[in-house]
Amino acid sequence: MKNQMATRFRFGDEIFKGISRENPTFRLVLGMCPSLAISTSVINALGMGVAATFVLLGSNIMVSLIRNFTPAKVRIPVFIIIISTFVTIADLSLEAFTPDLHKALGIFIPLIVVNCIILARAEAFASREPVFYSIADALGMGAGFTLALTLIASIREALGNGTVLGYPVFGAHFDPAVIMILAPGAFLTIGLLIGLMNHLGRKP
Repeated sequence: MKNQMATRFRFGDEIFKGISRENPTFRLVLGMCPSLAISTSVINALGMGVAATFVLLGSNIMVSLIRNFTPAKVRIPVFIIIISTFVTIADLSLEAFTPDLHKALGIFIPLIVVNCIILARAEAFASREPVFYSIADALGMGAGFTLALTLIASIREALGNGTVLGYPVFGAHFDPAVIMILAPGAFLTIGLLIGLMNHLGRKP
């Protein structure tokens, strides 16, 4: 019973870790390229987050399954091949089922292959832990990345377009701050949010 409780506690802790104290965007500051480039709208952020989570989950499971059979000298190339496989599945699926979203995300879907979050979790966690905990790690990191992207995109879309998910939020007289959907707006939003997260996470 104690072992089961400990296992469940660690599984939940691994998920919560990725969402909060080791959030890949706000804490570890990884995956900044898509965070800056595609966070102009909430729908783009959600699409990228779901795609990255799918790749994280698939690659973590595979890396964990073969961790005891992969020679140390070739582990990184093997990890990249595994990640590339799941990225290809995600890319083709988006193109088939959501072509507009696929077009909006563009090159950033294939670039998940070299996303620091994906490779870092494969190397630092999945290659050393059993499948059960690797799944929790992938779900936590994926959820944390998706929530961070969605928060950034919500702010940028609301202030830059006056909408969220395409729906007006400030009324017809609102004058959008176009800078928020440009590169300076991305840096400003992410910088302020990271500063806020650091402040909130500071121990008294």
